Amino acid sequence: MSDEATGDDASVIVIGGGPAGLSAALLTAKNGLETTVFDTDETWMHKAHLFNYLGIGSVGGSEFMATARQQVDDFGADRRQSEEVTAVSEAGDGFAVETEDGEYEADFVVLATGANRDIADDLGVAFTEDGTVDVGVEMETSLAGVYATGAMVRAEEWQAAIAVGDGAAAALNILSSVRGEHYHDFDVPADAERVFGDHLSE
Repeated sequence: MSDEATGDDASVIVIGGGPAGLSAALLTAKNGLETTVFDTDETWMHKAHLFNYLGIGSVGGSEFMATARQQVDDFGADRRQSEEVTAVSEAGDGFAVETEDGEYEADFVVLATGANRDIADDLGVAFTEDGTVDVGVEMETSLAGVYATGAMVRAEEWQAAIAVGDGAAAALNILSSVRGEHYHDFDVPADAERVFGDHLSE
C-alpha cells in the first residue's frame, strides 16, 4: 500500500463473491475503504443448505448469498457481478487487476476464488507442501497486501463459517494496516440504531 494511502482513500479489490469474499468486502466497505468485488457467481453455496451455521436456524445457500450480497451493497461496495478477473499484477505500491472489461488498481487484493488458485500462482505467492496458498492467521500471503481465504488455503476444509472467518480476518488486517494500529470492528446496539434506524423495530 502506498505510504500516502489513508482510511479515506485506501482501496481493496476482492476477487470472488462467495462467503469469504463477501465477508471481507462487508468489513472493508463498512469501515470506509473503497471496495470493489468481482463475482462470477460460481460459489458452491448455491448447492448448500445451512443449518449448521452459528446464528442461523435453516436457510438455503442461494438465499444466504442474496442476503450477503445485499449487505455488501448496502454498505457501499462496488460489486461487479459477472465481471471475471483475468490477471493480477504488482503495480507501483499496489496492484493492477485486469478483467474482461477493463483494468483497476487497488492497494490491497483479497483472493476468494474457492479452490481455484490460479491467480495466486500467477502472482508467485508461496504455497504449502499440500498445494494450498500459504498464509498466517491474518490471511496475508507471502506477497504483502495480497490475502487468500477459504478453500484456497485449506485442503478439503470447505465450510461457509470458516470462509466467512477467513474473509473477516483478512479485512481486519487490512484495516489495521491502513489505520496503523490494531483495528476492531465491534458494534454496540447504538451503532445498529444509528445505521438501521426504524428497520430495527420492524
